[in-house]
Amino acid sequence: MKTDVSMPKEINIGLVLKKRNYMILCGLLFLVMITLITLIGPFIVPNDPYTANMSERLAGPSLTYPLGTDHMGRCIFSRIIIGSQTTLGITGLVVATVIGIGIPVGLVTGYIGGRIDSVVMRLADGMLALPEFILAIAIAGFLGPSLTNLMISIVFVKWIGYTRVVRGIVISERNKDYVSAAKVSGSSHFKIIRKHMLPQIISPVLVLAALDIGKVILIISSLSYLGLGAQPPAPEWGAMLNDGRPYFQTVPELMIYPGLAIFFVVLSLNLIGEGLRDRLDVKRQ
Repeated sequence: MKTDVSMPKEINIGLVLKKRNYMILCGLLFLVMITLITLIGPFIVPNDPYTANMSERLAGPSLTYPLGTDHMGRCIFSRIIIGSQTTLGITGLVVATVIGIGIPVGLVTGYIGGRIDSVVMRLADGMLALPEFILAIAIAGFLGPSLTNLMISIVFVKWIGYTRVVRGIVISERNKDYVSAAKVSGSSHFKIIRKHMLPQIISPVLVLAALDIGKVILIISSLSYLGLGAQPPAPEWGAMLNDGRPYFQTVPELMIYPGLAIFFVVLSLNLIGEGLRDRLDVKRQ
């Protein structure tokens, strides 16, 4: 008598897919809300985030100041809303730049191999010897505190991960039968990379980017907290955490509000990234 064991597997896969879809949906919902607030922020803020009013210094929540004021009398709510444009805008630009560098380098080194691959990989291995956050601090400190130098330092340490992922996929695919058939049929190297290699890396790169955006936000906020990123009076979330540090015991809201903003953005992106990664794994299984 044969026992049918396929049903429990199908049920388990269905439950996992449903759970991952729920994670992706929750993450997207959070992200859409945050994006809408960021886009319409300049039209809904009740006060100028740059204007200091020492007579209203460290004021509590009110109709004029929904979340109170900071140590310079500036509206915390307005600074968080406008600061989202700085934090998320820099993050998006950094991730786009890293992808724009990592994908071509990974495709070329993985497909061509040889000396180019050896040189690039030895450089990457040397950079990976240090934690990326420590390396970003060293580069940002050497270049000087500014948002531009902050972006350069993060791009410099982040492109390696994308290059290694893309290179690994290309190396595993370049000797397969369909690639050999394309070469025999007379397809150029560029056509093979574009039609056969590039589609293979889209899903892994998207998952990596979704998980990496949260890390980039944390690095940007951390470097700004250390004074290596946005400079006063720029309303950036990490810089706001640094500004509120001396008042943490007396007015903890100065650090709690920007900290919660960072938390919800990172949470939404991690939900999306984890859901996409596990969903793709289930499909492979």
